[in-house]
Amino acid sequence: MLLKAIRNLLGYTIATADLMTRFGRLKRSAENQAATNATTQSMVLYQFYACPFCIKTRRAIYKLNLNIETREASYGTYREELESQGGKVQVPCLRIEENGEVTWMYESSAIIQYLQERFPA
Repeated sequence: MLLKAIRNLLGYTIATADLMTRFGRLKRSAENQAATNATTQSMVLYQFYACPFCIKTRRAIYKLNLNIETREASYGTYREELESQGGKVQVPCLRIEENGEVTWMYESSAIIQYLQERFPA
């Protein structure tokens, strides 16, 4: 119980520091940004707010100027959805829907690499 409280306190501290130190988003033309926003509408990031790996992923999404919906999966409907459809409760997890196919991508480094390749600067 104490360990969980310490982990949560540390996670929220890191999340707050992340929000306070976010600088510079990728700039795109209005046309390119609109196309990027349309593409990212088929993506959802399942996350725990205070998870360091989720913070790392959200920071990359911010820097790449991507409009990806985030869903808090630490409890409730989104947790159940992640487990039943994705196969496991592991975050961060990026749900990608393309051409009627759904892909569940785990691991922050893999997600960030995918997004950097898919939406280059």
